[in-house]
Amino acid sequence: MQAHDHSASPAPSGGADVSVRVGWSDDAPAIAEIQVSAWRATYAEVLPGELLDQLDAGEIAEVWAQSLTQSTDARNRVLVGLERNTVRGFCVTGPCPDPDADPIRVGEISDLTVDPEHLGNGHGSRLMQAAVDTLVADHFEIANVWVNSEADALRKFLESAGWAPDGAHRTLELISGDAQVKQVRLHTTIAG
Repeated sequence: MQAHDHSASPAPSGGADVSVRVGWSDDAPAIAEIQVSAWRATYAEVLPGELLDQLDAGEIAEVWAQSLTQSTDARNRVLVGLERNTVRGFCVTGPCPDPDADPIRVGEISDLTVDPEHLGNGHGSRLMQAAVDTLVADHFEIANVWVNSEADALRKFLESAGWAPDGAHRTLELISGDAQVKQVRLHTTIAG
């Protein structure tokens, strides 16, 4: 997970139309731009600046476009958070790939990213709720999410929504092993 929106605040001022829907291949450029912005904000202290400057939203958009049209499992989904017709964030759901998780019963939110310029407008809360609703619709009973160990605000947000650490942790290599982040896994029961 990357940069996050940690509030359940009301819609942006002016009564803007906000929603969440399944992502389309046409959303790939917007998703890539948000991902690059979020990585630059989230990992500025972890990754070398020149490496962050080299992130190419065009190349990343090509990967997103392919994943949005060629999923290997119908339960893999990309959801986008919208303000009117503008993508403000995205999340990815699907079966949990962790070796200790049953991929039939355990789903995962593998990414939840909000445009850093639009944090605090409720986009993250809407995306999280839509992600859980999607996992429930796909008949998962438990949801997992990995969180950077230093993301205290995100962890507090998730724990206030009923998520709890399950004792699992990992070290994730970023961009060809140039840096590592420690992560903890949170879970929540979503069935019944």
